[in-house]
Amino acid sequence: MQIYLDHSATTPPHPDVIAKVQAVLSEQWGNPSSLHAWGERSAMELEMARVETAQLIKAPKPENIIFTSGGTEADNLALLGVAEQYASPQHLIISSVEHSAIAKTAQRLESWGWEVTCLPVNEKGRVHPWDLEQAIQPNTVLISIIYGQSEVGTLQPIPELAKIARSQGILFHTDAVQVAGRLPIDVQQLDVDLLSLSGHKMYGVQGAGALYVREGLEIQPWLIGGGQERGLRSGTQAVSAIAALGVAAKLARLEMPQETPRLEGLREQLFDLLADCPYVIPTGDRAHRLPHHVSLIVDSPLENITGKTLVRQLNLAGIGVSAGSACNSGKLKPSPVLLAMGYSEKRALSGLRLTLGRSTTAEDIEWTAMVFKQVLQRLRQESSLVLAQ
Repeated sequence: MQIYLDHSATTPPHPDVIAKVQAVLSEQWGNPSSLHAWGERSAMELEMARVETAQLIKAPKPENIIFTSGGTEADNLALLGVAEQYASPQHLIISSVEHSAIAKTAQRLESWGWEVTCLPVNEKGRVHPWDLEQAIQPNTVLISIIYGQSEVGTLQPIPELAKIARSQGILFHTDAVQVAGRLPIDVQQLDVDLLSLSGHKMYGVQGAGALYVREGLEIQPWLIGGGQERGLRSGTQAVSAIAALGVAAKLARLEMPQETPRLEGLREQLFDLLADCPYVIPTGDRAHRLPHHVSLIVDSPLENITGKTLVRQLNLAGIGVSAGSACNSGKLKPSPVLLAMGYSEKRALSGLRLTLGRSTTAEDIEWTAMVFKQVLQRLRQESSLVLAQ
């Protein structure tokens, strides 16, 4: 039995997405910048995808969408595109639970002389609006706060935070990679200036993402070349991956009213089934949470129970999960996100993330909970035998 519960890392492409990729690679393979018929067909695919992506997040115009290679590039373009407008270093505010695509870009800006403030979070991973208000300085030009935290599932109060930024005339960006396609997004109601998303998190394919740029906002390009994407992202576009993003965006928009509450129900079912597990502590905010996301730590006195150990053991049982964020799962280091939430280094090594998707069933949830309990019991028994010797 194979159960994939790592949808926050990537999602399996939807059959309609696969069909679109095949069709584009077979028939619309031209360079979209070319003026002949082959180029025009590819350019049409890009613009259709732009319309669908704009509709997913209720962007006023398709032109607000700038295609990138994924969420990481979109995040980089948002921060560096704003920073490049200034001749001298300014002040940036982020949270202490950002994805590395934001956190490491902020570190680069620090090396250029920028001042960066990392806002604290509470034990559930939420930023308090008061902390944002207190962090603002006269030279604050950009605030970037993640919408849905990929490791612990917590949703941030983006409308309230963006309102504070707007009242001070400060630009606001949010990394919505985990939210787009899973919860409704209206960029006008959120009142954000910039928003990042990624295709492969919502049943598209790897290699395509987008940055929403509010109309009238000037940012500088990070990739320089042929001037594609309104001059903000040079390089020949990956037409098949972007077309896949368009199909995925349309499917998400149509299916969300039914799929989101279904996932929320399965999420709560899994939390409830794991509630009686010894040493298991849920992480993140249960009330403000991504609909598909279950996260926990195993606060065991035994040294042999870490997040990576649990991932390996569940994988042997045919269940795919993640030890925290997929981008960091290859390193046995305490999770920076869990540390920021106040967990000890030992606890921050035992984080586990189980993220559900469109193929997940109630039977999958029940089986996973049963296997997880068996794995924990076996690890405890093995550790007891070692200690007894």
